[in-house]
Amino acid sequence: MQARTCILVLDDDEEIRQLLDEYLTKSGFDIVTTADGIELLAYLERNSYPDLILLDVMMPGDDGFTLCQKIRRHSNVPIIMLTAVSDETDQIIGLEIGADDYVAKPFNPRQLMARIKALLRRVQVNDE
Repeated sequence: MQARTCILVLDDDEEIRQLLDEYLTKSGFDIVTTADGIELLAYLERNSYPDLILLDVMMPGDDGFTLCQKIRRHSNVPIIMLTAVSDETDQIIGLEIGADDYVAKPFNPRQLMARIKALLRRVQVNDE
């Protein structure tokens, strides 16, 4: 029996965390949610890395760029950055520091799902 794909969602907005948790769970994924960088890093120290991380950019404390860099020091887990800022410069920075994709808020859940599935397919092909 194959384990379900685990997605970790980090966003400081509780409504977005709940929305993503519900939508992705209904789509067959196991979801872990965290509200800030401290929770994220504590989770990653205690558990194996998820199959994919959805990472908010603008948060109090460590922002998504900083957290992406910290994650990249230890893992190549796929990362999709979520941001309310659609500035091209931020998108370029995110991709240059190790994010695999970038989605601007507000986002269409079906488009996000398509991006998640495409990224997971690429990772699975590379692992074979």
